[in-house]
Amino acid sequence: MASVTSLRDSVQQHLASALSAALPEAADADPLLRRSDRADYQANGILALAKKAKANPRELATQVVSGIVTGEVIADVEVSGPGFLNITVADQAITENLAARYADDTGRLGVPYAAHPGTTVIDYAQPNVAKEMHVGHLRSAVIGDAMVRLLEFTGENVVRRHHIGDWGTQFGMLIQYLDEHPHELDHKESEVSGEEAMSNLDRLYKTARKLFDSDEEFKTRARRRVVDLQAGDPKTLAIWQKFVDESKIYFFSVFDKLDMEVRDPDIVGESGYNDMLAETCRLLEESGVAVRSEGALCVFFDDIKGPEGNPVPLIVQKSDGGYGYAATDLSAIRDRVFNLKASTLLYVVDARQALHFRMVFETARRAGWLNDDVTAVQLAFGTVLGKDGKPFKTREGETVKLENLLDEAVERATAVVREKAEKVGLTEDEIVENGRYVGVGAVKYADLSTSAVRDYKFDLDQMVSLNGDTSVYLQYAYARIQSILRKAGEARPAAHPELALAPAERALGLHLDQFAETVLEVAAAREPHKMAAYLYQLASLLTSFYDQCPVLKADSPAQVENRLFLVDLTARTLHEGMALLGIRTPGKL
Repeated sequence: MASVTSLRDSVQQHLASALSAALPEAADADPLLRRSDRADYQANGILALAKKAKANPRELATQVVSGIVTGEVIADVEVSGPGFLNITVADQAITENLAARYADDTGRLGVPYAAHPGTTVIDYAQPNVAKEMHVGHLRSAVIGDAMVRLLEFTGENVVRRHHIGDWGTQFGMLIQYLDEHPHELDHKESEVSGEEAMSNLDRLYKTARKLFDSDEEFKTRARRRVVDLQAGDPKTLAIWQKFVDESKIYFFSVFDKLDMEVRDPDIVGESGYNDMLAETCRLLEESGVAVRSEGALCVFFDDIKGPEGNPVPLIVQKSDGGYGYAATDLSAIRDRVFNLKASTLLYVVDARQALHFRMVFETARRAGWLNDDVTAVQLAFGTVLGKDGKPFKTREGETVKLENLLDEAVERATAVVREKAEKVGLTEDEIVENGRYVGVGAVKYADLSTSAVRDYKFDLDQMVSLNGDTSVYLQYAYARIQSILRKAGEARPAAHPELALAPAERALGLHLDQFAETVLEVAAAREPHKMAAYLYQLASLLTSFYDQCPVLKADSPAQVENRLFLVDLTARTLHEGMALLGIRTPGKL
């Protein structure tokens, strides 16, 4: 089914025709149509047009109104103030528009695809091999996953990349220890849980570290091992691979708890670009983008200086010949642009790395790898704070483990679900399953309902509350609709455009119509918090509708059907919108 023309677009078309008739030179002008609390829509563009045409804005507005045909789409237009137009949409148009969205058999609710889709490579969810994931890994994973879903829904070709930390000097110590104690990781992958895998790695890391710090001979052997690793020694690489494989068991278990799909082919860590590093440096040096300074290969920037006014370069290759993060990141850009044919590179990375990425992107632009056709963007995010407004730590001052945080969220949410379980007839299995969806949804929504660049406070009590701007409030709104639909008996949802709509029905209907433009705007602007805001407002309007408009006890069978249709479309919109944020909506809560 083709996408559905929104009410706003229909009104805009009528307005543009009348505007063009009144002022021919304004044929392509934007009437600046916006939702308004004074009417359904307000058009503010006539003031600027009148000024340009040296006309009286109120007179021009009156002339435009006289050319607008009221009836099927527009019920009423009034001139307000110095020349604003307050526009009321016909009830029939609202219902017919929603009926078209409801009838969309593709499941897209009439949402069109983006006009010019391309290929976006999203770099997100970047844990480190042989290290536990902590609360600092949460935002990249959650925001990145939501952006993948939103962009794919709009028709973008999305390539996922998880740039895991799987390379570096710390592996020399681990590899040497495992080589000398070869049975530490002897087991089949299928026999080990994620928790056990992390426990194995943690134990091995601590033991190796203790030996490294106390035994000079072991330290020397470990450092030699780094050289072997970087030189591609087969035996050393085989032991290194064991650490990577063990870590992946753990990563996949954590992402599973987060209800996120992370696929093995999408994991391309730092090591994946090793073969490109030397060529990246050669290309940068030969083109003059990078220069040697005190033996290191550096890129300098006029506007980036240290505290004393000295230039702060991007170091691509160290003076000892080793490669830094910049060489890897620049090689990744080359791979993503030339091999994956990306038109956009999106990095979901902590805001504290903004300077590094600014320098990397500018270097890639100077090298010609980024240009007007290929852009790189950092979707920077802030820090997760505790209730005290300080970086989130345990009572002992340690970083909070991500698994522990998710387990506690699910435990709290399960208790909330259990309180109402008997009333709605949930089985124990349903309580456990819904508790997981509510708990994980609460964590994701708290993150996604905050503008990414802002810090936010992690408060589980608030997150699993049934009141306020929480995912639980939205999930209960969805479940409540499902309960009504189950109780409807013989009555079925059906649109009745001939019926007049109550104010709460109109408000709900007009907001439902905005779903399509919200999806496209959120995806294009990379602002998932605006999708969360849209859904919270939808659930709030649904609450007002319940208070004012009985559904199953409406005045006539036709009104019952129409209101069932309205709430069912609301449920479908909540379900789709939450799914785009990576949050599930259980049918019974």
